[in-house]
Amino acid sequence: MQIIKSSLFQKFPEIIFGLSTKIGLDRTEPFYFNMSLTVGDDREIVRANREAFYNELGLTTEQIAIQKQIHSDIITIVGEPGLVGESDAMITTQKGIGLAISTADCTPIFIYDRNNQIIAAVHSGWRGTEKQILRKTILILLEQFNCSPNDLLVYIGPSICQKNYEVGDEVAKHFHRTYIKKIDHKLFLDLLGVNKDVLLDLGIHKSSIEISSLCSYEEKYLQSYRRDGKRSGRALGLIAMREK
Repeated sequence: MQIIKSSLFQKFPEIIFGLSTKIGLDRTEPFYFNMSLTVGDDREIVRANREAFYNELGLTTEQIAIQKQIHSDIITIVGEPGLVGESDAMITTQKGIGLAISTADCTPIFIYDRNNQIIAAVHSGWRGTEKQILRKTILILLEQFNCSPNDLLVYIGPSICQKNYEVGDEVAKHFHRTYIKKIDHKLFLDLLGVNKDVLLDLGIHKSSIEISSLCSYEEKYLQSYRRDGKRSGRALGLIAMREK
């Protein structure tokens, strides 16, 4: 099984983190090591995939909070594991609960407050980014949980890079022109750049942000909807605080 780790989070032994790839349990095409129940894969295979992934990180299915992602700006405060309903970001203060984000090109973002012992996980596609879900999640941490930007550590996982993310005018119009590159009458959106600048604008230090250099579209071992279409599975990124 191949799992992507965060060098930033690995400095903190109390944090469990991993992001799945297409490689695991010798699964083959079209979906490979898929974590989604909604792409047409066999549901029992998906459940076995999820359990194997969780177990590899030292967790079980019964410890995971997972949401129905709808490209919204809805943020759920999680107090117990299980299906938390429709949202695209989760926050918890509870140790032993894993927050799972489904991804296959969208930007997955994971946050840890090392002082207050709080974690958050954010799914930010272009719609969520336009609705400022990352900014709203961090403002909840700052205003409702009394977090400080100085204590927040952030990992931005693999997502589609700008040179492979062609969009139409109907998408590009929602973003400042500095995030749009025009090549041969085609428009390309820097979704990663938008989210990185949100973090910096809110006072999170550059040294506290780790950004994956992997493009989900280019790396064949990563799930990519833009590349594979209906033959694409989904990855899960998961963050949890260890129980003592």
